[in-house]
Amino acid sequence: MLAYIIRRLIGAVLMLLLVSLVTFGIFFGLPKLAGQTTDQIAAAYVGKAPTADAIQDTKERLGLDKPIVVQYGNYLKGIVAGTDYKAGPVTDHCPAPCLGYSYRSSQPVLGTLVDRAPATASLSLGAAVIWLIGGITTGVISALRRGTLWDRTAMIIALSGVSLPIYFTGLVSLALFSYTLKIFPGGGSYTPFTSNPVMWFQALVLPWVTLAFLYAAMYARLTRAGMLETMNEDYIRTARAKGLPEKTVVTKHALRASLTPILTIFGLDLGLLLGGAVLTENTFGIPGLGQLAIASINGGDLPMVLGITLLTAASIVFINLIVDLLYAVVDPRVRLS
Repeated sequence: MLAYIIRRLIGAVLMLLLVSLVTFGIFFGLPKLAGQTTDQIAAAYVGKAPTADAIQDTKERLGLDKPIVVQYGNYLKGIVAGTDYKAGPVTDHCPAPCLGYSYRSSQPVLGTLVDRAPATASLSLGAAVIWLIGGITTGVISALRRGTLWDRTAMIIALSGVSLPIYFTGLVSLALFSYTLKIFPGGGSYTPFTSNPVMWFQALVLPWVTLAFLYAAMYARLTRAGMLETMNEDYIRTARAKGLPEKTVVTKHALRASLTPILTIFGLDLGLLLGGAVLTENTFGIPGLGQLAIASINGGDLPMVLGITLLTAASIVFINLIVDLLYAVVDPRVRLS
């Protein structure tokens, strides 16, 4: 197991290097391939009516006058060992892991990501708990009551949840529960957990349920399909023939075997959400990584976009490593192999 973990960690580092290389090439190499000069690129960050001296200072400060290979090497060096940034006579040291400074706010990228990450993590983890419990429970009950009114109703609701986009259900839930019934706070009312846990919870209940409705519907359909297939296996009939209680047959034998595909997509879904639930955060006004990503892309803040991309990739790689280790817990056949 230790050797497997080490191999996966090495693979994760290589994957992050590849992601950083591709992303860096897209944002820093493609503009030059499209015909833009370094002066034109630097002028976009100076402001209105840029002077020649301001453009030259910007080129030197951002390193735009250096070859793309040198720029990428300096970027990796900053992540591993930190780097120094010169702004006129002042030299600012950025400690490792240094993801650079924002072109727009001149703030460290890593510090901004750390400030925004708790909001996205709160949204993602809370919704994940709801959609896992709700989706799996609904799927199991539907499989055990196949063809009943419960099964048909649950699958119709699940199909609606998968089909309706998050910005539609989010706006409808805001209009109904926040502005009409006034049960939950409206958009833009997010409060950090450290400031007021009660207000933090109240502001996130509606986003949690709205986001979980989309994913719980998909998980319910997958769980139902997996349970229907597993319940017809020979080892399920053997367990029943041995006289085991039906609860034990369903939870310990049938459900465990059906959880493997659920774990797989859960790792991908949670990793993407931790990278930034863009639509949900914009709909409910949550100041997380999703909002930051949209603002950075619109503003051409390339270091910030690159930092969010790397954080997203790292989240997906790390969570999928945890999921692979959980396979051995859920399915004994993985341990035997």
